[in-house]
Amino acid sequence: MWHGRHAHYGDVMPRDDLTPYWNTNVARHRDVLAAVPRGCGDALDVGCGDGLLARKLTAAARRVTGVDSSPEMIARARAHTAARPGLTFVEGDFLTARLPAAGYDFICSVSALHHMDVEAALLRMRALLRPGGTLVVVGLARDASRTDWAARIAAAPVVKVTKLVRRAQSPEGMPVHDPQLSYGQIRATARQLLPGMRYRRHVLRRYSVIWRKPPP
Repeated sequence: MWHGRHAHYGDVMPRDDLTPYWNTNVARHRDVLAAVPRGCGDALDVGCGDGLLARKLTAAARRVTGVDSSPEMIARARAHTAARPGLTFVEGDFLTARLPAAGYDFICSVSALHHMDVEAALLRMRALLRPGGTLVVVGLARDASRTDWAARIAAAPVVKVTKLVRRAQSPEGMPVHDPQLSYGQIRATARQLLPGMRYRRHVLRRYSVIWRKPPP
């Protein structure tokens, strides 16, 4: 379990907005939100899609920015922001988008890293994070080793039943892309670029990386 504080989240967000749909990405939202540092000023959601997680983040951060390269997803995200001060969305490539250096106390990315150059994306996230800030990445990776395939086969019944019970669905038009790097490659890259990070592989075919940037 990740360690972090997320005050009064369940009391602030209405139930219908909290989970209008469920899938294996949404399944990790609770853990992402639990890692938001108390008193968070600025949060960034990389690869925000339709803005579901970014909207949830407004319960824990004073200002939230979502960035995504899909015009369709950003249009949907903006359609839900009218009554949410402090929530903005940026359309563009995360690697080149105009974002303030060391401007965020919390950065998260759910199932978006494999759409980008992994090393370049992690380096930019590191640069955008303020000293003492927290980075959380949830992603997909390619099964490569015997251990990877054994874990996938063992989890298959749980994944299938969970998706059926929860009626898994994703927004129409959500971009999809097969991961190129294996779990081992992701872990090695994250270990090199984010010293002291914590890595975990999850049952529903996701991994997570959590890292706290050293204070000055």
